[in-house]
Amino acid sequence: MNFSDLFFLYAFLPVCLILYFISPKIRYKNTILIIFSLLFYSSGNLLAAVFISGYSLLNFSLGRFIENTRGRKASKVLVTVGLFLNLGMLLVFKYTGFFVENLNSIFHLSLRTPSMWLPLGLSFFTFRTVSYLLDVYWEKIEAEKFFPDFLLFTSLFPCTVAGPIVRYSTIGGELKDRTINVDDMYQGLTRLCVGLAKKVLLADNLIAIVDAYWAAGNETVSTVETWYTVVVYSMYVYFDFSGYSDMAIGLGRIFGFHFEENFNYPFMCRSVAEFWQRWHISLGTFFKDYLLYVPIFGKMRRYGGLFLVWFCTGMWHGASWNYIIWGLYFGLFIFIETLLGKKRLKKIPLAVKHIYTKLIIVIGFGIFRFTDIKQLGYFFRNLFFFSKGGFSGSMMSVYFVNNVFLFILALICCFPLVPFVREKLSAKRPALATAAGVVWGIICVALFVFSSIVLVNSTDRPFLYVQF
Repeated sequence: MNFSDLFFLYAFLPVCLILYFISPKIRYKNTILIIFSLLFYSSGNLLAAVFISGYSLLNFSLGRFIENTRGRKASKVLVTVGLFLNLGMLLVFKYTGFFVENLNSIFHLSLRTPSMWLPLGLSFFTFRTVSYLLDVYWEKIEAEKFFPDFLLFTSLFPCTVAGPIVRYSTIGGELKDRTINVDDMYQGLTRLCVGLAKKVLLADNLIAIVDAYWAAGNETVSTVETWYTVVVYSMYVYFDFSGYSDMAIGLGRIFGFHFEENFNYPFMCRSVAEFWQRWHISLGTFFKDYLLYVPIFGKMRRYGGLFLVWFCTGMWHGASWNYIIWGLYFGLFIFIETLLGKKRLKKIPLAVKHIYTKLIIVIGFGIFRFTDIKQLGYFFRNLFFFSKGGFSGSMMSVYFVNNVFLFILALICCFPLVPFVREKLSAKRPALATAAGVVWGIICVALFVFSSIVLVNSTDRPFLYVQF
């Protein structure tokens, strides 16, 4: 099931909301959410509900044991076992085929590549439970005592499949007690509408342009076409993933949960480091808090930790070399910026910083796109004026003219114009703030209706990050 399915929007979600809001007590509300979360998660495979329930029971038990043995060696043993089991499961399910293929290639073997079922959202909820076990061990949080609440934390459908990576410390209290007011409903519903519009009206149309050029490979795509397509692809990834995050955060808010932000207009950045402070924030903060300062590199701890973070960032995204290259590519530029220091970076003209960061980011998305290393090589060749398709390409002007309004609209939506206008109105004329809120609500409803109409005749395109 997908957030942008008409069945989800007009059947699954309304029924869930009705049953949720007629339930008188928080425990009954949680039960409704658990049932619907398991239904959502198992919509493609009935065994998925059994898997995530067993997975939750394992980590619930480990959390209790770790807490009960605090201050003893057994606690350290248990958290180590917990990390080994969680990360080991991630490696087995997600990377077994990758390891086997590389062993066959390096040592000329003929090992059979196993065909394994990959649980949806495995990378996301694995990191969620890893953070839970470590926070219990470090005494940052108390272990959950009531298994149904922990099962809800693990399986909560707004954030299970594609994030954000919600920590127990963020919503642990709201599992027990939460209230929902008018502002929660307004913020949640408008956020849901905006996320859907990002996906259906922008992302799905942008990827159609990308597919027109790259679906069959990019060996003969011209230099100008390559640059145009990779810019479009960058915006597609942003609107697809941030659209999902908006819908997840909005749904959480409707049910009374306050998830932390996952995107903060990343293309506003003036450095590569700032880009990653604004992009997929929940993943970046996870690595910063749990991996960056791992004491295994001695005197090189600062730079060794940086390498480990960006290697794992790439590896986390998928079992393919291009993701590892992509992670290390960004890590390299952050390493360079670290060496330069903030004082030197401030002296660089603002225009230069914006041009530099956008070039690095856009090329990075090209690396992200091509899992085939040969196609990745063609991509780099085409970028730097060695394309077999020449410099411009015969269809470039046609594609650009036909999609110019979509391109401009997407470009505008990359920047915080709506928050800027609302902030200015609130500051100058507070009376207009309420009116602006009403107008924005009407616009969001219109976006929802229009997106629904488009979905009737569209081909289903799952959110990109569901595969991770």
